[in-house]
Amino acid sequence: MLKRVSSQMHFSKVKPFISINVYINMDLYKHYMSEPRKILFVCVENAGRSQMAEGFFRKFAPPEFLPQSAGTKPTSEINPLAVQVMKEVGIDMTGQKPKVLSDEMIKKSAKVVNMGCMDKESCPALFVNSVIDWNIPDPKGKSIEQMRKIRDEIETKVRELVTSL
Repeated sequence: MLKRVSSQMHFSKVKPFISINVYINMDLYKHYMSEPRKILFVCVENAGRSQMAEGFFRKFAPPEFLPQSAGTKPTSEINPLAVQVMKEVGIDMTGQKPKVLSDEMIKKSAKVVNMGCMDKESCPALFVNSVIDWNIPDPKGKSIEQMRKIRDEIETKVRELVTSL
């Protein structure tokens, strides 16, 4: 169904008003506006960086955006230190689970963010076109202090991403 939307504009020193008619496919408009735009955060294990990015994005992003995270070789659980440092900033990740990266996730995402790769053979950037690469160090095996620095870097990057949407 097409709906006509009229608008009038006034340009200084030009009279009269200019009337513009625009036709919008309302079915597509409703679908696009009701469907949240997905932002996908990817890494190899989906146990630390991408999970933290998902948590921060869920906190800071407008409601029309939905975060997801996944990995090419996900582990069975999220890094407990990542959960701990996120709790320190008021974000509970205990309900999040590592997920395997799929073509469907990639296709349905408005943006894909690669957190950084230590394992070049399994790097998500190899499988995704037009990926944003943040190159954040892998928190695996790091101390709690190093994990906090990584968390803070991810928060900064997520806030910058949210303001650019």
